[in-house]
Amino acid sequence: MRHDIHDRTFAFAVRVCTLSDDPWFRDIVRRAIASQLVSAATSVGANLAEASAAQSKPDFNAKVGIAKKEIGEAQWWLRVAESVDLCRRRDWNELRAEAASIGQVISAISRSARHSPHRGSDSDH
Repeated sequence: MRHDIHDRTFAFAVRVCTLSDDPWFRDIVRRAIASQLVSAATSVGANLAEASAAQSKPDFNAKVGIAKKEIGEAQWWLRVAESVDLCRRRDWNELRAEAASIGQVISAISRSARHSPHRGSDSDH
């Protein structure tokens, strides 16, 4: 059931974004998707930078956790952007692959930090 709701909400978003071919409507869709995608994608690195300067292990873990959520959101917006033909890019596969790779690295950082007694602790600074 969990995957069903994800599939349904994704399909719903795509259907809403492709309701009309009116240029005015398409411009609103492009701007909204582009804004969300750029926001999520840039937040990933910003939160990792904040994690590097964390004051404590919980602070580090929280920032890495946010970065992990943001890369997931960026991946979702990439799928939407491609599905609604946001722009005529030929490197969607490359962007999706890089986002997936970044997500895997962040997940590994998160796992390592949770299991390390020192990562993100005050002694690291």
